Amino acid sequence: MDINLERIFIPAATALIVASLLIIVRGIALRFFYKWAEKRDTKVDDIIIKSLRIPSIYWCIAIGLYIGITVSDLPDKYVFYFSKAIHVIVIFSITIATANLSGKIFTNYIQKTELPIPTTGLAYGILKGTIIVIGILIVLTVLGISITPLLTALGVGGLAVALALQDTLANLFAGIHILVEKSLRVGDFIKLETGQEGYVDDITWRTTRIRMLPNNMVVIPNSRLAQSIVTNYYLPEKRMSLLISIGVSYSSDPEKVEKILVEEAKKAVGEIPGLLGEPEPFVRFIPGFGESSLDFTLICQVKEFVDQYLAQHELRKRIFKRFRDEGIEIPFPHRTVYLREEKDWNK
Repeated sequence: MDINLERIFIPAATALIVASLLIIVRGIALRFFYKWAEKRDTKVDDIIIKSLRIPSIYWCIAIGLYIGITVSDLPDKYVFYFSKAIHVIVIFSITIATANLSGKIFTNYIQKTELPIPTTGLAYGILKGTIIVIGILIVLTVLGISITPLLTALGVGGLAVALALQDTLANLFAGIHILVEKSLRVGDFIKLETGQEGYVDDITWRTTRIRMLPNNMVVIPNSRLAQSIVTNYYLPEKRMSLLISIGVSYSSDPEKVEKILVEEAKKAVGEIPGLLGEPEPFVRFIPGFGESSLDFTLICQVKEFVDQYLAQHELRKRIFKRFRDEGIEIPFPHRTVYLREEKDWNK
């Protein structure tokens, strides 16, 4: 009995002591590397350290178990099982570290180089999921489990799973279709046919998240989004036309009105954020003859959709002040009503 306890206690104590010491050394090393990474401009150092923080704990445990087995005189059967457990721990931890590291480096690289590749949650999840699946298959192979029957069983059961998860799979494939087609990209400003509008915040495996201007989030299933009519204000480019309607009195000179509008728009370029000077602003006598005013449309360019609000605000103030200085009247709507007097034929 004492021999059995000794054969178990010594390896277990050795494994525990070694793992504890390694975890302490790991903590000290991580603090050192964190301070070192803060002094560097690149983000890759931070990404690598954060990706290895959790898996390194499993590596310490695996090394402790390995040394504990080495100093023990356990039967070969138990040594074999412990060795398999160590292999599984190491492979699984390396898989998690690789998945996290590759996903974060991929996202950082795409954002840094500005390549036309979507860095959405769906793309990130597909990359990590692929690596994790490969790691699981390697673990099964190490454990001596044949993969072929498993794949066959998955193929047979795949039909039932597909039927049970129709909505989920529809959203998944719709999300992949949106990413591949690039009709919507993270950061684009869009408007749905239901009226909601905002920035595309993320495209996940199930939903697309749209952050509206009041800072609310609209969550729409990918399958619904793929079937909706969507206006993308960032395609084919962010620049867009701004149309401002102005009505003046019928006594006004159209040539003078046009000149004033163009002058005010050109003077505002460089003073109003987001207002562009190229292409140059211009005016059209459209819609034309209104019920109580001559209606003009000032057409200028802004950098992107949200710039139109400040541009309209400032331009309308400038135009109103200029019209007042020039004596041009902005009329109130009015109608002339004629009353016909009915004769009394009985008199």
